[in-house]
Amino acid sequence: MRAALIQLTASDDPGANLPVTRARIAEAAAEGADFILTPEVTNCVSASRTRQNDVLRREADDPTLAELRDATAKHGVWLLIGSLALKTDDPDGRFANRSFLIAPDGAVAARYDKIHMFDVDIDAGESYRESAGYRPGTRAVLADTPLGKIGLTICYDMRFPRLYRTLAQGGAQIFSVPSAFSPVTGAAHWESLLRARAIETGAYVLAPAQCGTHQASRGKVRRTYGHSLAVGPWGEVLADGGDLPGVTLVDFDPAEVEVARRRVPSLTHDRSFEGP
Repeated sequence: MRAALIQLTASDDPGANLPVTRARIAEAAAEGADFILTPEVTNCVSASRTRQNDVLRREADDPTLAELRDATAKHGVWLLIGSLALKTDDPDGRFANRSFLIAPDGAVAARYDKIHMFDVDIDAGESYRESAGYRPGTRAVLADTPLGKIGLTICYDMRFPRLYRTLAQGGAQIFSVPSAFSPVTGAAHWESLLRARAIETGAYVLAPAQCGTHQASRGKVRRTYGHSLAVGPWGEVLADGGDLPGVTLVDFDPAEVEVARRRVPSLTHDRSFEGP
């Protein structure tokens, strides 16, 4: 089976980002990919809430979702839209950071709203308050597909191993971890965290990423780490997308998940304990 990790440098203009994403999907499909994955906030990378309010749409009206569903049906592949920034009906006006798994007929097979919000102060010049603009999801999502059982997660979720263990014990063989990772934390933690999640669960981890400097018409310019990563169930790095936009291909065998889990069956070794 072949997966394609699409690495983008999306701007804060969804209309300009869409043809680039479609072209990358077509490229991946032409290379024989069965499963194509795009990064977090595929439609719009922006630090400006006013800009987002101007250009984002609700799910039912979002042109990126509609066109990527059409592209999926055209190419007859599975597509993980890493996430789309979408308007909601929340009274406080916060957006959703929502991942979509699209079946080869273009139907939405699963959707997942990012649970863990990136509220951090990395250093004096770099801080984030994702929860100020996005409302967190409340439900873990596992999709049963011909590719295998896929656990849907997004970016900062990777720092919360309980989510991955719960999904793996529910049958997840593949984790999608689309991201727009900070360059500072990316250099320090990206590969280590993704490999740890694969090792702990004996699952494949597929993590398409945003990269580079993101053009912004309003607000602070964002920079992201890149290095889209595919990790095998024994923790080995199978592919690294580097720091430029493009498509990274990786061949994988879901049967290797059971091999890894037989070798170290830690998912069945939970024990209750007291304290601290």
